[in-house]
Amino acid sequence: MQPAPIVPPAHARHAWLLVRQPWWTLALLLLAAAGWSFLAWIALDMESAAAQWMMPASSDWSVGVALAVWGMWAVMMAAMMLPSAWPMVLTFVALGRRSGKHSHAVAFVAAYLFVWSAFSLLATALQWGAQVLGWTNPMAASRSAVLTGALLLAAGAYQFTRLKDLCLQTCRSPVGFLFTEWRSGARGAFVMGARHGLLCVGCCWALMLLLFVGGIMNLPWIAALAAAVALEKLAPRARLLARMMGLLLLAAGATKLLALPM
Repeated sequence: MQPAPIVPPAHARHAWLLVRQPWWTLALLLLAAAGWSFLAWIALDMESAAAQWMMPASSDWSVGVALAVWGMWAVMMAAMMLPSAWPMVLTFVALGRRSGKHSHAVAFVAAYLFVWSAFSLLATALQWGAQVLGWTNPMAASRSAVLTGALLLAAGAYQFTRLKDLCLQTCRSPVGFLFTEWRSGARGAFVMGARHGLLCVGCCWALMLLLFVGGIMNLPWIAALAAAVALEKLAPRARLLARMMGLLLLAAGATKLLALPM
């Protein structure tokens, strides 16, 4: 393991990263835009064959259907998470260039997306199980007020946990994370990207499960969750913002459950 290059604090500023890394900024934006375009196409053309595979009407899934649903989740995770990951990626690119390792950023991003693709496997299994139990419709939107309330309460409560704080703090501190985790070579870049991906999952998994509240074809709901994740990571006073989100989610969940008939 080699120590990370020493970088002045200015290298952590978002404006500096945007100016000095325009091509990687553009590449990340294009990747995210491609994912959002795919989601929009599926949501707006639900009669297409691809949409039918990704929104199975029956819980009797074939292997092909399961792979299609997993692919949809993987694209959705990439579209939602890449915009909020750009400070970490661009900081890694800057450090790599100072070390003469330009190409290893591809391994870093690939590992990050690999982790979210693995999370998508879990989400796919949860979608199938919820559909078998009749809790969700083919678009993975909740049919159960109890499920909706429970997911909102769980996501709200997680916003106040120590694990959430630790993962969010790391995601907001690219230089600190890379300085302590730096590894040389493409393999080292992949390990660092995977570690960052795991921390990102640790920060956002509960919010991602709220996709089962609004459904995976509800573009405004998906965009709202992606915006919440980005605000937590990029906006000032992230801890306070996370707490405020938690209070709103707890209130929404409690309201949903209290409205149930006795």
